[in-house]
Amino acid sequence: MAAVERLVRTVSSTRAFARIAPHFVPAADRAIHRMTHGKKLLSSYMLPSVLLTSTGAKSGLARRTPLACMPDDRTDSAWTLIGSNFGRPGHPAWTANLMAHPDARISWKGRDIPVRARLLRGAERERTWAAVLEFWPPYARYQARVEREIRLFRLERR
Repeated sequence: MAAVERLVRTVSSTRAFARIAPHFVPAADRAIHRMTHGKKLLSSYMLPSVLLTSTGAKSGLARRTPLACMPDDRTDSAWTLIGSNFGRPGHPAWTANLMAHPDARISWKGRDIPVRARLLRGAERERTWAAVLEFWPPYARYQARVEREIRLFRLERR
């Protein structure tokens, strides 16, 4: 593992990062997404990332959220989203949005893709969680800091 990746994994696992990152990472992601015409997000330099456009659970308005994802390596038509919320106590708002309105869109490598989200449960969630931890081990620290179960969603092309 490269030294930079080790450093990012260590820093991203800290409580300080969880307090600070939500205030600058999403804004930086949106700015870079605009500047690169949808081809990149800041976070995509460390992890694969999408820009999720979902419908607000309460407002009904379009909500755009940059998120790290775990793409399905076998296809280019499925992604796993991890509702870690940087290891903070509450579920991120986008998870409630997908539960209320599972049809959404993602921007993936400059392409706008309609998707349907499904909350993972039971054995499927456990298998996917094991893959998520192999993919990005800091998620284990996030889960250890919170009492809630981190929500996992599978997105599939519509």
